Amino acid sequence: MDSAEYERKIAARFATFDQDGSGYIDREDFSTAARAVLAEFGTTARSDKGQAVFNGAEAFWQGMAGIADVDGDQRVSREEFVTGAAKRLRDSPQRFAEIARPFLAAVIAVADEDGAGAATPTAAARVLRVLGTAPELAGPVARALDADGDGLISEDEILAAFAGYCGVEAPDA
Repeated sequence: MDSAEYERKIAARFATFDQDGSGYIDREDFSTAARAVLAEFGTTARSDKGQAVFNGAEAFWQGMAGIADVDGDQRVSREEFVTGAAKRLRDSPQRFAEIARPFLAAVIAVADEDGAGAATPTAAARVLRVLGTAPELAGPVARALDADGDGLISEDEILAAFAGYCGVEAPDA
């Protein structure tokens, strides 16, 4: 993939993070995502799982802001995301894992309705829908997340898939 194509792909990913459509990614976008996931699974924010989701969202935001918020205004513009976050994350897959893992692990714990330590594709589709994936795509995308075909989506599978979606090579699990 050439540089221009990569930048177009990453620019499209910006919209995934910009939950409120403000044209910027900020702390509230991550809080919005956390609230949406918790509401979908009927998990209260004050529960241990709810707190883990909010803490993971905050860690994700802090990590992204730390690498992309060049002007220090507590929001990441599309340009900052394309030129800063994506490049830095691509250059350091381990850094991507560090900032994304707490949120992704907490979301999986909420979506893990049977205590298996992983989410089913059906539960993952619910997460994808509330985070903005088109309903007709959520199911097929969720099924594709189950890389080993065991009927469950593990933390490592979701991290690898999310890293790929964001244009980052997944670190060794």
